[in-house]
Amino acid sequence: MVIKWLGHSSFLIISARGTKIITDPYEPGAFGGAVNYKPIGIPPDIVTVSHDHADHSYIEGLPNHFSVVAQPGGRSIHGIDFRGVESYHDTEQGALRGMNVIFVMNIDHVRVCHLGDQGQELSPQQAEQVGEVDILLIPVGGYYTIGPEEATRTIEQLNPRVAIPMHFRTDKVELPILPVDNFLQGKENVRILNSSELEITRETLPDQREIVVLEHAL
Repeated sequence: MVIKWLGHSSFLIISARGTKIITDPYEPGAFGGAVNYKPIGIPPDIVTVSHDHADHSYIEGLPNHFSVVAQPGGRSIHGIDFRGVESYHDTEQGALRGMNVIFVMNIDHVRVCHLGDQGQELSPQQAEQVGEVDILLIPVGGYYTIGPEEATRTIEQLNPRVAIPMHFRTDKVELPILPVDNFLQGKENVRILNSSELEITRETLPDQREIVVLEHAL
């Protein structure tokens, strides 16, 4: 599969059969220009939405007819199994920013987990529901989500083979969130790619866990 970071929490994942999944599509210029990545404009087959905020749920800006996965529970679309795990967007059981849905996707026999706007550390029950993870797409910027320290503990908890940070401050984001460098401080086995794409298969997953930092495509 190919995993391409579009920006913020939005990825384009293309399966070996060519099925296109877009996660958490953002609205360009959301929050008065604080999220200023370019329009996505890619026709997906499936879109996952972790919660109903402008920087994560702008399906109106996407072309094509596509299926939307936005609820907890399991379903299969185009031969890809999805499981949504309910969680919170904050540490007050959703009282501040509402609910969040974590999505685990089985793509080409690789289990990809997108944490959405995870605002709490996972309970043992939630971690059990998530289950085995090969590739973890994890927010690290803090303030609206878990920050560097909580993200580090979440990675230890879920033990993915690859962790890809998202939802951090870049040249396109003026939200009060941290850049990725804060999360990377003191980390080992970090690969910083001069690319927005990572191509990976079950056979090429690393034996030792690594953190892969992508450049935003948009």
